[in-house]
Amino acid sequence: MVFFPDSTTFVSFGVLSIKWYAITMLSGALVAYIFSVKNLKKNGYSSNVVDDLFFGCFLFGIVGARIWYCLFSYPDYYLSNPIKFLYIFEGGLAIQGGLFGGALYGYYYTKKNKMSFLRMADAIVPNILIAQAIGRWGNFINKEAYGNIVSESFYNNFPKFIKDGMYIDNAYRQPTFLWESSLNILGFILINYVYKKFNRNKRGDMIYIYLIWYGITRFIVEGFRTDSLMFLGLRMAQVISILFIVVGLVGIFGVFEIFIKKKKPVILFDLDGTLIDSAPAIIQTYKYLFEKYRNVEEFDKQKQVEVLGPPLKEMFEKYFPERNVDELIEEYKAYNFKAHKEYVNLMVNSKELVSYLKSEGYKLGIVSSKLNEGVKFGLNMFQMEEMFDVIIGLDDAKKPKPDPEGILKACKLLNEGHDECIYIGDSSTDISAGKNAGVYTIGYLFSKDREMSLRNSKPNKLISDLIEVKQIIKENKLSWTTDMM
Repeated sequence: MVFFPDSTTFVSFGVLSIKWYAITMLSGALVAYIFSVKNLKKNGYSSNVVDDLFFGCFLFGIVGARIWYCLFSYPDYYLSNPIKFLYIFEGGLAIQGGLFGGALYGYYYTKKNKMSFLRMADAIVPNILIAQAIGRWGNFINKEAYGNIVSESFYNNFPKFIKDGMYIDNAYRQPTFLWESSLNILGFILINYVYKKFNRNKRGDMIYIYLIWYGITRFIVEGFRTDSLMFLGLRMAQVISILFIVVGLVGIFGVFEIFIKKKKPVILFDLDGTLIDSAPAIIQTYKYLFEKYRNVEEFDKQKQVEVLGPPLKEMFEKYFPERNVDELIEEYKAYNFKAHKEYVNLMVNSKELVSYLKSEGYKLGIVSSKLNEGVKFGLNMFQMEEMFDVIIGLDDAKKPKPDPEGILKACKLLNEGHDECIYIGDSSTDISAGKNAGVYTIGYLFSKDREMSLRNSKPNKLISDLIEVKQIIKENKLSWTTDMM
C-alpha cells in the first residue's frame, strides 16, 4: 500500500488505486446524502427508503455520466470498442448525463413504491449543487475542465496551490472549475435557505429553480472551457443548459400543472374529539377510577383535559402506578363501553361529512389512540364502521401518536402512498403525528381548552366545523402534503 504515489492518486494497492477524483465525487455525494436524508425523513420516509432511493440514484447517475461522456466525446471510438464504456477507471464522466441517469432511476423507484416523484426530487435535487461543487475539485486535481490561457499575474491574489495547479501544458489556465464550484455553493445556499423559505409555493419548484440556476451557471462557465464535449459544432453542455433553463421557467410558471392529473387524497381521521364526542364518557370513566382507587376530588379540570387524547397506558402509569395496567385497561373498557350510550354523541356534521366523502369516492380511514375494539364500538353506535376502508387503533401500531406509524400503516393498507394524504384531528398530538408522517394536517377546534395547543401545533388548516373540509378539498390541490424540508 502506497499513499500519494502521484498527484492524482490517494492510495495504490499494486495494480489497484483510489483516485482523488473518486474521493471528491464520493465526498460530494455523501454531503448531498446527509442533507437529503434530513429532508426525506421530514417527509415521512423511513431510513431504508431513503438509502435505497439515494444509492440507486447515485449508481444510475454514474452510469448515465459515463454513457453521456462516451457518446459525446469520442463516439466512434467507444461504439467500435463497447467494452471501453466500462473502463470508468480511465476517466470520463459528464455530470449532465449523471443527472438524467439519476432522474430515470428516481422516477422508476417512486412509481414502483407509490411515492411522488416531484416531492422526492424536491428534497434531493437542490442538494446536488453541493455535490457538484465538491466534485469539481476532482477536476482541479486531474488538471481538466479548465479554461483558456491567462497571464501569470491573473493569479496574484489566488492561493499558491491553485496557481500551481492551473499551470497546464506550459501555460496558466483559467480556473473554470473554481468558477462553477463557487457558483454551485452560492446556488445551494440561496435555494435552500432563501428561495425555499420565502418563495416556495408548489411541489416541483425546488427542481425547477435548480434547473434554472445550474443551467445559467453551466452555460456561462462552459463558454470559457477549452475541453467541452461537442455535438454538431455546438457545446453539448450549453445546449442542455438551455434546455434546463427552459424547463425550469416553464415549471416555475405552472405550465406543467395543466398536464398533471390531480389525484384524490386519502383522508384519515382521529376518532375521539374529531368524529365522535366521547370526552364526557372518558371523563366519567376516569372519575370512576379516581373515586375507586384514589380520590375523585384529585381529578380536577386540568387532569380532565389532560386525559383526553393520550393512550390509556400512559395515563394509568402516571396516575395509578401501583395498579396492574392491563387489568385497569380492562376495567376501564368495561365501564366506558357502558357509559357510551349515555355520554357519547356524534360531533356536529361528522356523519354528514364522512357520507359525502364516501359518495365522492375518497378512501377513508381512522387512526386513533384508542384500542381498535373501542374505535369500532364507538363507530357502530352510529352505523359508521362500514364507511371506513381501514381502522388503525392503538393496538394496531407499535408506537402511539405522535409517532407517524399509524398514519403510514393506514396508507399502506389502502394501497396508497402518503404523499397525497390528509389527516384530521383535534389535538396537538394528532397534528404532530400528521407532520411526522409528512401529510397535510387539518386541526379541528371544538374545545376552547385545546385552542392554544392546537394553534401552536400549526396545522395546515384550522377549522371549527367539520363541514369546512368539503370546501378545503374543493381547492383540488396538485399535492396534499406540506413539504417540510
